[in-house]
Amino acid sequence: MSWYQEIILAYLLDLWIGDPKSFPHPVRWIGQAAGVLEKIARRRIANLFVAGMITTAFLLFMVVSIASGVLWFLGNVYPFLEVCGSVYLMYASLSVRSLYDESKPIANYLLEERMDEARTALSQVVGRDTESLDAQGIMRATVETIAESTIDGIVAPIFYACLGGAPLVLGYKCINTLDSIFGYRNETYERFGKFPARLDDVVNWIPARLGGVLMVVASWICGYSGVKAWRIMLRDGRKHLSPNAGIPEAVIAGALGLQLGGPNNYAGVPVNKPFIGDSLKKITINDISNSHRVMFVTSVLSLLCFVWSFIALGIR
Repeated sequence: MSWYQEIILAYLLDLWIGDPKSFPHPVRWIGQAAGVLEKIARRRIANLFVAGMITTAFLLFMVVSIASGVLWFLGNVYPFLEVCGSVYLMYASLSVRSLYDESKPIANYLLEERMDEARTALSQVVGRDTESLDAQGIMRATVETIAESTIDGIVAPIFYACLGGAPLVLGYKCINTLDSIFGYRNETYERFGKFPARLDDVVNWIPARLGGVLMVVASWICGYSGVKAWRIMLRDGRKHLSPNAGIPEAVIAGALGLQLGGPNNYAGVPVNKPFIGDSLKKITINDISNSHRVMFVTSVLSLLCFVWSFIALGIR
């Protein structure tokens, strides 16, 4: 089986199976290992920035080495086992179905006016405080996380899977996971999480920009305003505190005529994010479904464009 067939199969498995909690999942193992290494590093290294850097480098090296070693071992036992292992690791790194499965219930709870359940479901997928959010705040947060996760949960994993196969995409997920755990601007993680946060910015730089273009095309295919999506991406994509997260948010804001961003609380600390997009209409529950459509079409475009490009360029 060729490398691109493995990636396509992993993508189809993700759409079909999603992310069952009972399945063994390497990304969850990475998160658990990160928690253990953090405690060790904090005890042994006084400089928190150095502690975070060493934790990140060590775990990244271990993840890529173990993934490569396991695939090498399986290939020596029986070549088809290596294919199965590679497909599984790439499948586990994709989040198309799980992004939908985790955000769709929020819209359902809002439709049923079950606000407490909606806030609880939202808290599982965002880092901000959700206890005091009203319906508008919940919908805005949901649309924002769908937009951002389209890049780091779909576009970037497909890109790195095409570039270097299962070990590289798992290495990317390691960096992304460490950023999600440690990359907070608060007293606990301001210094410890700075290195993994900046490294995550680096590895997402190209996928975010390629993904932004693909999301614009996907918006147009879905019947939304591709012109406004492109205009707002160029105008507001760099306003976000992150050099990458603002791009997909700006695309969705422009495509759907929404204004995203604004003030939020993170662990009780107010964070004033810049507004992205023009408030052409009030956000509604339907905009969550609209964001899902753009996300799904973007995933297909990413798969087709990246596979074709890497084949045409002879990179793999």
